[in-house]
Amino acid sequence: MSEVSSVKKPASKEELIRHMKTAVTRQLDGKARGKPTVAGTAKLLGIHRDTLYEWMKEFGVKFSEVKKEMVIDMKTKVAIEKPTYLISEALVGKGDEVAHIDLLIGDKEGPVGEAFASGMSHLSAGHTPLLAVIRPNLPPKPHTLIIPKVTVKNLDEVGKIFGPAQAAVAKAVADSVEDGVIPKDKVEDWVIVCSVFIHPNAKDYRKIYHYNYGATKLALKRALTGYPSLDKIMYDKDRARHPIMGFKVPRLWRPPYLQIALDIPHLEKIKRIIQELPESDRIILEVGTPLLKKYGVRVIRDLRAITRDVFIIADLKTLDVGKVEVDLAFEETADAVVAAGVAAKETLNHFIYEAKKLGIYAIVDMMNVDDPVKKLRTLKELPAVIILHRGIDAETGRVHGLEHIQELKQAFAGHKFLVAVAGGIRPDTAKEALEKGADILIVGRYVTQSKDVKRSAREFLELTRAMGEDVDLYRVHVE
Repeated sequence: MSEVSSVKKPASKEELIRHMKTAVTRQLDGKARGKPTVAGTAKLLGIHRDTLYEWMKEFGVKFSEVKKEMVIDMKTKVAIEKPTYLISEALVGKGDEVAHIDLLIGDKEGPVGEAFASGMSHLSAGHTPLLAVIRPNLPPKPHTLIIPKVTVKNLDEVGKIFGPAQAAVAKAVADSVEDGVIPKDKVEDWVIVCSVFIHPNAKDYRKIYHYNYGATKLALKRALTGYPSLDKIMYDKDRARHPIMGFKVPRLWRPPYLQIALDIPHLEKIKRIIQELPESDRIILEVGTPLLKKYGVRVIRDLRAITRDVFIIADLKTLDVGKVEVDLAFEETADAVVAAGVAAKETLNHFIYEAKKLGIYAIVDMMNVDDPVKKLRTLKELPAVIILHRGIDAETGRVHGLEHIQELKQAFAGHKFLVAVAGGIRPDTAKEALEKGADILIVGRYVTQSKDVKRSAREFLELTRAMGEDVDLYRVHVE
């Protein structure tokens, strides 16, 4: 491998990747075929290896990802770049003129090119594809195919697609090339397939243009920058609320949590307690056994009417027919179900299997189980949550048996589960439990029978910075 003249520091991530791909291709074509390295790439670029590492760190480029984009053509035995195949979407605006863009961008000689050609040659009534044009006879490059999402039923709706929407998408593509979002050296090689939403009641042509232009530019930028990152998806997935659905579906992914046990068999009083609780992503609700026995599992749906965003647990204390009871709670929208640890292992296995199959949490309460670790070892799978009921020393006020938290975690190291503690949990004992590794604090009467429910709940939420900081402070931004 001979060195080339030293490349200058790239101005963008995309430019760096292009340089690296060129060097990787030469290594794949060389004698050391199939084994490109960072050092070899840097040598071909005429720079020191440490300089390349610095650039990669600055622009967030991983060598393994660049290498993955290159393959050997089995016929010619020559290194080639995989066809570009990028996907994105964007929602911009509000009201009837709101714009939602779904977009593919990539090589003509690849899956996107095939989709482009197929879209132009396979017409569908009410969804006729059309080329984006800035004005008649002036398409942008890369050439862009617009496909209406909503069935076009009359000439009025045709005008919205063939007018402001068509121009908006075309202008966004052209401006993205000018801004450097789409590489200029790719405009002849790439094509774009753009699915456009136009509401039948949309009337304002200026807003249709404005919103679709913004949405297309945003979608293109997202496609070329790999948005969203996996970290963002993992962070936002349990915080986000879909605007049309109107509520979020939380998961227990960020302990510790405060679980409020609603054991009072009086529905109206329970509703008042819920409404007095502070709004926090750290609060989860347990529909207690007495409440379930009086009103049945349907009470879960009644509570959903006043608290749609909260994680709700059905404390069934299942001892038999595990599958049946899981199904009953699932039908009423419970997020989790509880079985008694003293149940037979066969019952618990069916219980855990059914809950996981339906996508809800299986919880096993170890009350009256002498050796939780031994019992759990008899099961095919671990539950999502294990509850430890602890006693209180009348003389010292300290919680007994918290050492079992670490015992469980060490016995099943490598397995993903949470440990909840219940029994005599007050702010002073709760702090000790958290220090011992508890993930969930189960609290009943201290909160539900308090004269100031909100204040009592906050006493627990303020025990750690992690619990306290999530009270209305870091809501996900609706993009």
